[in-house]
Amino acid sequence: MENLAQLEALCERLYNSQDSAERAHAENTLKCFSVNTDYISQCQYILENALTPYALMLASSSLLKQVTDHSLALNLRLDIWSYIFNYLATRGPKLQPFVTASLIQLLCRVTKFGWFDDERFRDVVKESANFLSQGTSEHYAIGLKILNQLVSEMNQPNPGLPSTHHRRVACSFRDQSLFQIFQMSLTSLRHLQSDVASRLQELALSLAHKCLSFDFVGTSIDESSEEFGTVQIPSSWRPLLEDSSTLQIFFDYYSITKAPLSKEALECLVRLASVRRSLFVNDAARSKFLAHLMTGTKEILQSGQGLADHDNYHEYCRLLGRFRVNYQLSELVNVEGYSDWIRLVAEFTLKSLQSWQWASSSVYYLLGLWSRLVSSVPYLKGDAPSLLDEFVPKITESFLTSRFNSVQVGFPDDLSENPLDNVELLQDQLDCFPYLCRFQYESSGSYVINMMEPVLQSYTEKARLQTCDKNELSIIEAKLTWVVHIIAAILKTKQCTGCSMESQEVLDAELSARVLQLINVTDSGLHSQRYGEVSKQRLDRAILTFFQHFRKSYVGDQAMHSSKLYARLSELLGLHDHLLLLNVIVGKIATNLKCYTESEQVIDHTLSLFLELASGYMTGKLLLKLDTVKFIIANHTREHFPFLEEYRCSRSRTTFYYTIGWLIFMEDSPIKFKSSMEPLLQVFVSLESTPDAVFRTDAVKYALIGLMRDLRGIAMATNSRRTYGLLFDWLYPVHMPLILKGITHWTDTPEVTTPLLKFMAEFVLNKAQRLTFDSSSPNGILLFREVSKLIVAYGTRILSLPNPADIYAFKYKGIWISLTILARGLAGNYVNFGVFELYGDRALSDALDIALKMTLSIPLADILAFRKPLIWCKL
Repeated sequence: MENLAQLEALCERLYNSQDSAERAHAENTLKCFSVNTDYISQCQYILENALTPYALMLASSSLLKQVTDHSLALNLRLDIWSYIFNYLATRGPKLQPFVTASLIQLLCRVTKFGWFDDERFRDVVKESANFLSQGTSEHYAIGLKILNQLVSEMNQPNPGLPSTHHRRVACSFRDQSLFQIFQMSLTSLRHLQSDVASRLQELALSLAHKCLSFDFVGTSIDESSEEFGTVQIPSSWRPLLEDSSTLQIFFDYYSITKAPLSKEALECLVRLASVRRSLFVNDAARSKFLAHLMTGTKEILQSGQGLADHDNYHEYCRLLGRFRVNYQLSELVNVEGYSDWIRLVAEFTLKSLQSWQWASSSVYYLLGLWSRLVSSVPYLKGDAPSLLDEFVPKITESFLTSRFNSVQVGFPDDLSENPLDNVELLQDQLDCFPYLCRFQYESSGSYVINMMEPVLQSYTEKARLQTCDKNELSIIEAKLTWVVHIIAAILKTKQCTGCSMESQEVLDAELSARVLQLINVTDSGLHSQRYGEVSKQRLDRAILTFFQHFRKSYVGDQAMHSSKLYARLSELLGLHDHLLLLNVIVGKIATNLKCYTESEQVIDHTLSLFLELASGYMTGKLLLKLDTVKFIIANHTREHFPFLEEYRCSRSRTTFYYTIGWLIFMEDSPIKFKSSMEPLLQVFVSLESTPDAVFRTDAVKYALIGLMRDLRGIAMATNSRRTYGLLFDWLYPVHMPLILKGITHWTDTPEVTTPLLKFMAEFVLNKAQRLTFDSSSPNGILLFREVSKLIVAYGTRILSLPNPADIYAFKYKGIWISLTILARGLAGNYVNFGVFELYGDRALSDALDIALKMTLSIPLADILAFRKPLIWCKL
């Protein structure tokens, strides 16, 4: 570098230039400062003499990389450490914020990496405290920034530090320095309480929050997650936590500041509300702490201060939610002022439910609190009233009403914003609600029925009409979707707090009967023409969810088939046993598979339910008695199930045939198997008779894709030697040439080769010892020969093709599946590989040869980037 001015100009271009080529040239020229240790002294020279902040930034970031990537001498690291402290003390107040932040990160990185190398590094807190006592706000800010960055640095792993060493440093720092830093944060908060310099208040609050968020026990908590467990604060912190002023300072800061500072104060309170129970020396101390929390939260509810800000509102809901995690109902009711507190929380919850558009993501924490409270009622002892009987029914009714109101208002076009299209959001809203509903099930169940019946009646009436307003129908279907999801959630949850089990089963029957009545309407009249409508698809997905939970509770293999439930269903609908219920479920499954041709979601959900039923030992046997299932097994063609013809649903075919395979093999009849495979045989015959000249048409392509997915599903269902033998004898040797023909003609088309190779990977997998042939049988050898032909045919052709832009989908994925096929063939233990050498058969050597060529064709960088091929290479 000729002179400092030239370097400063390069740094300016590096950080500010809009020209990527110019930036790349500057980066390449300046790389030596961060790579070569000989340039460390040059970095110090830049810090001393450079005038532009970008040159200072280069020196600081280069030193940071040097410290992280290289094992520098101890004396050198100590010199850097001391130099940065002095530099910040003398020049820090005049530096640009981004330069100061980089220098502080460097200081803390050196401190962490040298923590066990020299005790002087552990004086970092003492040195930082000097900044706080210098009297200027600029130095005070630097001291707080150093402590903030130090806690963050010690709490997170570094690329250049082994995880075990990181944990040792973090534990030592926790034991020696963290408590002192937390005390300093509290002292700063008290000192700055009347100060208008909000930046210093923000730094002090942030420091306190970082201390409380420290990973005290090495559980590697994901700090980006809103959920965390109990905060394991060390016992040495007990006196500080039992001091009421510690909690109060954060309540005070919430009241005197505005967002985002007020939100940070609430975040600290959330952490404090989560401290472990065993931290307190006795129940009295813990009760005092709880009482203070309740008083503080109650005052916020009474004043409503800050809750108009959405971030504050959400964080406050999280704070209330922590009461359900860390405290029992018996503790809450014994706190003075509980009745006022629970009343205010109930009013706040009702308001939140009514403001569903604004507070939808926050309601989860409130419902979680109430569900935990009602779950604790059976364990409540003493005379203190919980008052839950008064408030929970109102909350239950408000939740139901708010769902209907949300439908009336409508949702934005973005489907992810609609809970009915967002599985995670829907589950968050419905996970806790059933506990509230079952708390006083008779009144809540009646309320659900009373809300559903007029809507169901209206829907039934419109089914008889020829035409109807689509928007009106969509709103009705959305309301019914919410009710069905709510009933499904109720059935999923069992809890006996408000009434007996028999009474609950009668109410389950009442609610279930309404959903079963709804099914008769959805697939009849005007509504049967709405399978393409989004609202109809949502409703049918909700019905499938209902069936899943109902089956597990009252039809599944482990379910207790309650006489009370079926007695009531018999009175209402004439369904007096679980076989009749199964018939209704399967009827809906068949209707969906027949009528939905474009909704992949509905098809997948339907097939998931069908597979659950078929794979259950008892329900699988019962299914075989039903005429609908017999029809599906005998007529699984596109004429009866149009979704099989839709390419977008082609992935669902594997699940469909997996289920059919389960049912076919349950009977264990070769005649039944052959008759059931007749539709697939016709496809084989059609493709086998297709001349080579027209084998590259779209019709052949889609038929071949579908056939391979179907066969893979059947192969997945073979779990015994006998069932596998039925499929093997059906395929080999007559139909295996078509598979080889497919791979040779369509090598350049991953849409064909991927399902074909995946079928073969399943076919050669010796799971549950299903590939166990007789000792005199050559089938194992013959199967491996087919494997060898397939891999060689694919490998030789794919290696000769040029590399496209999406090389993984086009080439690497097929190579990975081919290698998986070979690995499974080699590890299957059904082939004596010495036979090939003995008889001069090159099947094994050719397969290994092409596998090696395919592996070596992938550059090392791509092997490291795409993990699946790398897994085989390790084998």
